[in-house]
Amino acid sequence: MNKICIVFLLLFSNFFFAQKKCGTDAKLQELIKNKPGFAAKYNAMKDFIYNPNSRKNVFSRQSNAANTVVTIPVVFHILYKNTNQNISEAQIQTQLDVINRDFRKLNTDFNSVVPNVFKPFAADIEINFCKATIAPNGTVTTGITRKSVPDTFVFEEEYSTSSGQIPWDTSKYLNVWVGRFTTLNLLGFAIPPSIPIQDNDGIVISDRAFGTTGTAVTPNRRGRTVTHEIGHYLGLFHPWGDGDCLEGDGVADTPATFQDYDGCPTFPSNLYACVSSTNGSMFMNYMDYVDDACMAFFTLGQKEVMRNILAGPRLSLLTSNGCGDLGLDNFEALNAISVYPNPVADYFMITSPQLQIDKLEIYNVLGQLVKTQKLIQNNNEINIQEFPRGTYFLRIYNQDKFLKSDKIIKK
Repeated sequence: MNKICIVFLLLFSNFFFAQKKCGTDAKLQELIKNKPGFAAKYNAMKDFIYNPNSRKNVFSRQSNAANTVVTIPVVFHILYKNTNQNISEAQIQTQLDVINRDFRKLNTDFNSVVPNVFKPFAADIEINFCKATIAPNGTVTTGITRKSVPDTFVFEEEYSTSSGQIPWDTSKYLNVWVGRFTTLNLLGFAIPPSIPIQDNDGIVISDRAFGTTGTAVTPNRRGRTVTHEIGHYLGLFHPWGDGDCLEGDGVADTPATFQDYDGCPTFPSNLYACVSSTNGSMFMNYMDYVDDACMAFFTLGQKEVMRNILAGPRLSLLTSNGCGDLGLDNFEALNAISVYPNPVADYFMITSPQLQIDKLEIYNVLGQLVKTQKLIQNNNEINIQEFPRGTYFLRIYNQDKFLKSDKIIKK
């Protein structure tokens, strides 16, 4: 009888772990609940993503042209409670290889997993990922940190604290924390982009859903949990959105569903489709919950969202020297200074990934100076909540040297 109970418990726990559970939605609600003013700023960021009138395309401004391939430096923070969880460099490399294939549409399972009717929607996201070679202090690095943590360590809550690993500069690196969750069926979560970027920003992943070898466990042994969470990190939502079939994920070429698919469904399926169709749901998209072996692509619409994020809240990643000096000239550095969202409700951001900026002046249409603010970091939040509606002109400086002008519209 005891043996039967033990077998049942093992099967029961494996069943729950097999369900691809992403904690990003819950983390977002936690931020909305616990951070005053976060909801309004997050909604402004969403408007920036989906409203083309709220942004300028940084890729079209820079001399490298619109469809340039960008490289994002990654640092992997390994937090382990025993030697088994102190995963190998080889396991880390398999995960890096997976995301580099998935985000360039080079995954070998694309043709076998994606139905022909959906293949025209598939996109090369034109993003590469590299293990950081230069640490924030300028020293050489392997792009990996390791730390032994006690059995009482709660990975999902303490990952970015001094008990875990303080993130490297989140404006310059994608921080990936790898460890063992205390919540049984949680595989990972991401901190979504916001205004401003949060101090615990990055993605957090179970070592059992990381890479294709070592501690990774089937059906999450193909590295797609990290692909999925980076999608959230770059602004993507689940296809079911809030589950009410009103907006879905806000992307036109991903058919809305009212809940997630899991396992390996048979194509076509309208089981959870908001609107039934011949082709059914796009459950093989990376942003659904199906098994790793049954997801294989991002869409062109999802690419637009991710590139918009890289033109706004995560702009500074584009010119990070975490994988070596990019050597941008002064013209490109000036063009990389970005103001967003625009039009703006209450707050906007100024991001300067390459040039130091230290002062902002805001003028009304009569030429009157209405605000001066010190700028102390790469990403600066500007509050114009009290301003009347209208057009305002910006002047940006470093050490009293004028660098750039811009304008915003207060709506």
